[in-house]
Amino acid sequence: QGHLVESGGGLVQAGGSLRPSCAASGRAFDSDRIGWFRQAPGKEREWVAAVSWSGGSTRYADSVKGRFTISGDNDKNTAYQQMNSVRPEDTADYSCAARRGIVTTRMTDWNYWGQGAQVTVSS
Repeated sequence: QGHLVESGGGLVQAGGSLRPSCAASGRAFDSDRIGWFRQAPGKEREWVAAVSWSGGSTRYADSVKGRFTISGDNDKNTAYQQMNSVRPEDTADYSCAARRGIVTTRMTDWNYWGQGAQVTVSS
């Protein structure tokens, strides 16, 4: 049984940076894709970014492209999302997820989920 645990959320000023992390345990995730989703108050959860743990290829939603960088550290079984130039509209609960197979933006395609980490961007 796999487990994902996020950490590193918090409060940051607009224009600043934050780096939430996602620690994986319980089974091997080295063949998985790791994704980040977010849900803002009153809005549906949306896909943000994904990384192939083995190959390192990445994909981003247009809303974060050029500002966020997702990466994975196989030795630490941890994925990261470096968030730069954050904006108030980035305020959301951020969750990491894992699945085997190609990257998709549909939540139902992802098999493992973390509990979420709140990121709040003040203007």
